[in-house]
Amino acid sequence: MNQDHEPEATRRDASDTESSRASRGWWDRNADEYQSEHGAFLGDDRFVWGPEGLDEAEAALLGPAAELKGRRILEIGAGAAQCSRWLAAQGALPVALDLSHRQLQHALRIADGAADDAVGLVEADAGALPFRDHSFDLACSAYGALPFVADPVRVLREVRRVLRPGGRFVFSVSHPIRWAFPDEPGPEGLSVGASYFDRTPYVEQDESGRAVYVEHHRTLGDRVRDVVAAGFRLEDLVEPEWPEWNTQEWGGWSPLRGHLVPGTAIFVCTAEV
Repeated sequence: MNQDHEPEATRRDASDTESSRASRGWWDRNADEYQSEHGAFLGDDRFVWGPEGLDEAEAALLGPAAELKGRRILEIGAGAAQCSRWLAAQGALPVALDLSHRQLQHALRIADGAADDAVGLVEADAGALPFRDHSFDLACSAYGALPFVADPVRVLREVRRVLRPGGRFVFSVSHPIRWAFPDEPGPEGLSVGASYFDRTPYVEQDESGRAVYVEHHRTLGDRVRDVVAAGFRLEDLVEPEWPEWNTQEWGGWSPLRGHLVPGTAIFVCTAEV
């Protein structure tokens, strides 16, 4: 790819294979900039569910922090493993999985360049988890994997497979309603500009038409049906409100929009017995 060429933004179909390849390449290329720009907000050992700043220490969506000790927890789309590091501090036994080699290198950087004994790091695709059935007590994903895959049920079924019966999976994604609005943090992002029901993926492609970034839209109903189809029971759907203390803008997220339109949806699910 010509690095001087600005990717073309479009809406078109993108297969699971194309989406996975694009995600791996995008995160490998952009991990340094992402961690530089957002690392201070994310912290080295903080569990944040999204740009609003909802903290697992307060939300306890995985359960009370005191009950995490000794639990095997899989984090999917872990990036630099900030969430897993917080889990380890609570006495849990986390494994941080990510598709991007460069993102996991940042996890090592935060751990002073050496393997962190408290957090296992695994490079793998969320649609083919390299673990045995019922290997984990809990699983979590803060904006990891699910927004970027063409077949979310495949990922959800893999998570269901590696969870013990009755295990909890909590994941966050962009709130589906955001797809109807321009991805702008200011007033221009407050007017509906597209159909909420248009599931055509958002694709950035190079000069040869090869996808370099792909994000997939699912309506709120789609997400619920995906969860159920994968063998989970939906326990809660959390839509974090924008807190007064948070004055940052992050892409299309901002205090202006956050006080009016939900930016994040968090699904709290339990693996059916």
